[in-house]
Amino acid sequence: MTVATSSAPNVASQFVNGILAIKPLANLAKHQARSMMIKRAESIGVYWRQEVKKLRSRDGAEEFSPAWEQALSKIQAADLVYPAYYCTSFHAYEQGNLSWEAAMEVEVAAHAVHARIWQDAGAQGDAMLRQSFHQVLQQQISTPPQAIVDLGCSVGMSTFALQSLYPQAQITGVDLSPYFLAVAEYRSQQRQLPITWVHAAAEQTGLPAQSFDLVAAHLMFHELPQTASIAILQEAHRLLQPGGHLAIMDMNPRSEIYAKMPPYILTLLKSTEPYLDQYFSLNLEQAIVQVGFEQPVVVCNSPRHRTLVAKAR
Repeated sequence: MTVATSSAPNVASQFVNGILAIKPLANLAKHQARSMMIKRAESIGVYWRQEVKKLRSRDGAEEFSPAWEQALSKIQAADLVYPAYYCTSFHAYEQGNLSWEAAMEVEVAAHAVHARIWQDAGAQGDAMLRQSFHQVLQQQISTPPQAIVDLGCSVGMSTFALQSLYPQAQITGVDLSPYFLAVAEYRSQQRQLPITWVHAAAEQTGLPAQSFDLVAAHLMFHELPQTASIAILQEAHRLLQPGGHLAIMDMNPRSEIYAKMPPYILTLLKSTEPYLDQYFSLNLEQAIVQVGFEQPVVVCNSPRHRTLVAKAR
């Protein structure tokens, strides 16, 4: 399948790519990006180190609770082969998403990253972003879905938000990182929510065909190469009942914020997002149509995010 793409990365982006091709400079950029996030989190009252320490100890252990390794072995699919694109550095973690460090820091990082979407949002920025996504869902989907799958669910923040929006629905969260899913399961136990967690690739979930009426993907597509994005759209179509909906919320490549981003900040961003150029050049609307959906409705739900909602033909 051929999917239309936009032009190649602009001059500033190409310059940044050149910098990041030099490993010591890339490592420095990752370190700076991580330090900036921690500083921002603590400036808004999200005490990064304390929150991570509390999560690591979970049952009062001095350091790292043995319960985490037990949870990992329970959730992990032993025969899963990780796609090559996934076995790389994401978000300044050398092991990417396949590490406890990454899993333990998702929640605090989300609060830090989304703190400045709206002026003075602070620690509420993340919740406001999810609420803006949900407002689009309620506007575009007239009948509340009864069976929802959250692709790329991470540690469950998007999944729990969907459960609050649609409390009557049966919800399944799918992610490639068993570390993320172990945290998600722990959080769902704390909330006493009956969510099903599946360790699988979003492009090959193993879930039954036509078994959902809403497939959601929250901040996942910007972390994918184009081949994986298209495969996931195909899988989403397979999973949906006829007339069911796909809902994607992610960065908006057309936002002026990214076009006007200073080279230094762009360098920090791209050091943590290896597939950002591929995401920005993908015509996602056309790709959605080509795999069997109606033309998606596109809504800018924040100054730098968009939501796409499409019905399965």
